[in-house]
This record gives sequence, C-alpha cells and structure tokens, in this order.
Amino acid sequence: MKLILLGPPGAGKGTQAVRIEENYGCIQLSTGDMLRAAVAAGSEIGREAKEIMARGELVPDAVVVKIISDRIDEPDCSSGFILDGFPRNVTQAQALDDMLTDKNLKLDAVVEIAVDDGILISRIEKRALETQGGPRDDDNAESLKKRLSVYHEQTAPLIKYYKEKGVLRSVDGMADIDNVSKQIEEVLKQR
Repeated sequence: MKLILLGPPGAGKGTQAVRIEENYGCIQLSTGDMLRAAVAAGSEIGREAKEIMARGELVPDAVVVKIISDRIDEPDCSSGFILDGFPRNVTQAQALDDMLTDKNLKLDAVVEIAVDDGILISRIEKRALETQGGPRDDDNAESLKKRLSVYHEQTAPLIKYYKEKGVLRSVDGMADIDNVSKQIEEVLKQR
C-alpha cells in the first residue's frame, strides 16, 4: 500500500500513520528523517543535501525526490509506505508522480484528514499544556497560525490535484482518534 496523508499541522497525521503502519505493515516515511539519514550515511545524494543545507538553502525537490526514490527501494518498503511531509505542493506531487511512474508504482490513496482551523488551534494549545517536559517549540497558537497559513497557501492545493486524479479520499478529522482510524480503515478497504 502506497499512501499519502494530507491535512494541516495538528490534524493527527502522525497518530494515524502509526496505526496504519501497525495494521498494514507499511512504513511511515518522513522526509526530514530521510534527509538526515541520507546525510548521516554519507551517500552521494546525502552529501549533496548536506552541502545545500550547510549553505542555509532549502533542499531542491529533485534531491528530495531522489532520496525518497532510494528509500522506497529499501526492502522494508516492500509492503508499502506512508509519505509524511511530502509532497508539500503541486510541483512536488508531479515530481513524485513521475518518480513512481518510472518505478511502475502508483499511489493507492491520498487520505485527507479534514479539520477546522479553530479546533486545531484549541488542540495544539491543549497538547502544549499536556506535553511532559514542556511543549515543542512549535506547539503554540501563534506558530500554528503561521503553519496553517503556509499549509493553506502551498499544500491545500494538493486536495484539488489529487481529487482530479481520482485518488483523494477525505475523512472527518474532527472525530475522536479511534473514529478517524475507523474512517481511514474504510477508505483503505475500498481501494
């Protein structure tokens, strides 16, 4: 199974990805984790990414797609993968589509966890209060508002993109965690 989970920051993508991993044996792939691993491994693409990051620049889409491509070729991805943090915009989605086509692969589903921005802000404030050892640096309402703005500007257009491709499925992210998991389960059964 090859999936993308879409939704704004705080929608519960990470929580749901863990549950999908457990139920389907596919691997959650975080682009940040993959970049750090490629740099640490000293691979050719990792060295290229390291040089770019050392200059304080964003790693170009082509380099990120190459890192993802190499990662999904690893044996632990043979049962599938869940992309986390990629694609972030339509250009990246198109590059991902081209890479998957080259590998004779295709996405099984893109699951949008639809939530209300106001509720997200309440959730993040609650999470900040409940987090042991203090909140993450980005667990505050102001930071979330900025991240939501970036999401709506850059990432939300992916909803239309994947809907037009016929792979988008939406679930009600306003429900409790178990109910969202059940909705996703139903979506994955239908694929």
